[in-house]
Amino acid sequence: MQNEEIQAAIEELLQHVPDARPAFEPGKTPIPASGKVVGKEEKALMVEAALDGWLTTGRFNDAFEAALGDFLGAKHVLTVNSGSSANLVAFSALTSPRWGKRAIRPGDEVITAAAGFPTTIAPIMQFGAIPVFVDVDADTWNVDVDAVARAITPRTKAVMLAHTLGVPFDAERLAALCRERGIWLVEDCCDALGARWNGRLTGSFGDIATLSFYPAHHITTGEGGAVFTSNDELAQIAESFRDWGRHCHCRPGQDNACGRRYSGQYGELPEGYDHKYVYAHAGYNLKMTDLTAACGLAQMRRLPGFIEKRKQNYAYLHNGLAGCAHLRFPVTPEQADPSWFGLPVILKESAPCSRVDFLKALNRRRIGTRLMFAGNAVRQPFMEGRPYRVADVLTQTDLIMERGLWLGVWPGLSQEMLDYIIGSVQAILSA
Repeated sequence: MQNEEIQAAIEELLQHVPDARPAFEPGKTPIPASGKVVGKEEKALMVEAALDGWLTTGRFNDAFEAALGDFLGAKHVLTVNSGSSANLVAFSALTSPRWGKRAIRPGDEVITAAAGFPTTIAPIMQFGAIPVFVDVDADTWNVDVDAVARAITPRTKAVMLAHTLGVPFDAERLAALCRERGIWLVEDCCDALGARWNGRLTGSFGDIATLSFYPAHHITTGEGGAVFTSNDELAQIAESFRDWGRHCHCRPGQDNACGRRYSGQYGELPEGYDHKYVYAHAGYNLKMTDLTAACGLAQMRRLPGFIEKRKQNYAYLHNGLAGCAHLRFPVTPEQADPSWFGLPVILKESAPCSRVDFLKALNRRRIGTRLMFAGNAVRQPFMEGRPYRVADVLTQTDLIMERGLWLGVWPGLSQEMLDYIIGSVQAILSA
């Protein structure tokens, strides 16, 4: 069957797949804090990818990586199977012996935020480095560069930070600090695809950056993520860690791209040992499949609209709740152009209910909420018995952990839903 016939058959099939969601019923229809918007274009490309039968990474992944690179302005984009894997690959790339004295080694310190998602922290500990936790600003929910500067010691090798809930931290100033001190900067952009600082996209300031494509994020591939950088050597090392730790850079299904497959000498291996089975790093297999990449490729065409809709929903929700005296709202730095992941608020002590009661009341109305992920990571069970250092008091982090939450602004929310959220919050807090 020719490609045109396949496309026609797919389009005919999708005509019978319902797109419409049921009408919104306040108090009955769930309003998730996050979610995906996937339509017929994504499904059509996924069916086409399935019919290819390639299964691993292939032509759709090539196109997806290229589209991401064009959007991000990044020279190298490597897709992976999750945002957590992206953080693992990005961090691991900094541990390669090829960096000499710059390489992160067990016992070295890596500065990160105590408030955030655990997989920004996990690779640091899993490798045997020491996470150094800094506090955040309760107005922006991001770290202050001065706090990072105070946390630096002779043992500091890297800073690994997330742009919180789509709001960029001052990556420009932080990148300058890291360059001055000879420290790596990893930007976790998993919640901030499309956010800008002084007009420049997040992820373009540091040495290497990461994205997540879990359904909660700005675009989705179901499970998936990406590592991106404009540093050629970093990209090559990251690819090695992603692809089993291989020294060879042949693509899946490709052989002898270098023309020297059986003529090299590597370590203590026999001369001429097959280059496809020479390993430079203790790596993983974290590649994305073509089926998921096909979904991401279609999502990329909708990304600008998704970002704009998130901004509109944030503005509508923020304006509607601005009169709530019991809520503390974030302050957006003048240089920041957020790509909102959610609307973060702090429930003031003046509120007529506790945060737990507030969350329960919203839940009874079928309104989804989320906390600031791990809250204060130092207090999480996974940190028990592990080595770490707290650079300063974590007062603001604790405040967010105890009284903070965020409401959804994702593109699948209708104005009816937003109005219902606004009315519900007002009713609960005026009781």
